[in-house]
Amino acid sequence: MNEKEPTERFKRGLAKLKEIDGEAGEKVIESLKDIAPDLGRYVIEYPFGDVYSREGLDLKSREIATVSALTAMGNATPQLKVHIHGALNVGCSREEIVEIMIQMSVYAGFPSALNGIFAAKEVFQERDEKGLSDS
Repeated sequence: MNEKEPTERFKRGLAKLKEIDGEAGEKVIESLKDIAPDLGRYVIEYPFGDVYSREGLDLKSREIATVSALTAMGNATPQLKVHIHGALNVGCSREEIVEIMIQMSVYAGFPSALNGIFAAKEVFQERDEKGLSDS
């Protein structure tokens, strides 16, 4: 992020990012500091400060939609892993994550669903190794 004083939008977005993704989300933003700090700020302000902070859907529903979309895309594995963590952090079960992948096989095809399930498997193993609980 640039050195300006954080806006309310940024503060709201950062709080929402921490609520959903915890350390994983912060690492993504931190990794952008040396090359594209403005992009890091945009990621915090728009998706998390504006969209994720809206009323109308709870965080679990938003993460289900996000995991579904990223799975269907089939080419966003790093982001999918972050959002699988996020989904688990806000109340999705591992069974629900697996069901999302199976559901996406109908609309996005088996390659996307398989890529998603393998990403989920890696996330589950990582959480088990680190002793992280699912909410």
